[in-house]
Amino acid sequence: MDKQGHKASRTIEVTVLSAENLRLDRKSVKKNTYVTARASPLNSGSTKADFEGGSNPSWNEKLTLDMPFQTSFISLEVICKTSSGDRVIGTANLPISDILEDYTPENHLHFLSYRLRDSKGGRNGVINVSARVKMPVDSVCPSVTKNPIGYGCSSSWQQPALGVPVGHQKNYYSGVVTGVPVWS
Repeated sequence: MDKQGHKASRTIEVTVLSAENLRLDRKSVKKNTYVTARASPLNSGSTKADFEGGSNPSWNEKLTLDMPFQTSFISLEVICKTSSGDRVIGTANLPISDILEDYTPENHLHFLSYRLRDSKGGRNGVINVSARVKMPVDSVCPSVTKNPIGYGCSSSWQQPALGVPVGHQKNYYSGVVTGVPVWS
């Protein structure tokens, strides 16, 4: 956190869906593959191993990472457990700019596919993921006036004051007329 109490990172949610056409030493992978997603050297997450998918594994596992604001990409490594130890099958970089586009809401879910490259830079399959930047609860549920009904994001959620003041009426919404535009 910085001096003003703001978080120095944002949370990103990466769901590792599947991979296609994985090879190890030019042979199709048989089993035991998993994925590691890394936002920084000290911040990573891994899926469980897929034992049945062979060269087309599927994980469908959600990994949540704290991503420092200066991070420009998330590294995705597909790894195979072998009798001689773990071996990296392929690596892809997920650019943060693919998730944080200019006109996309912060909580928008993106479905993305990236070419995997082996240690020599050769093509080695494709990885399929979905990703979103998770919004902090404060920005989804701003605190302005209390929610009298108790519905909303949580018990601490408060209704934002919207509309035009209509005097000094005593009601739940402090005398503010609220409305929703209707387009026909």
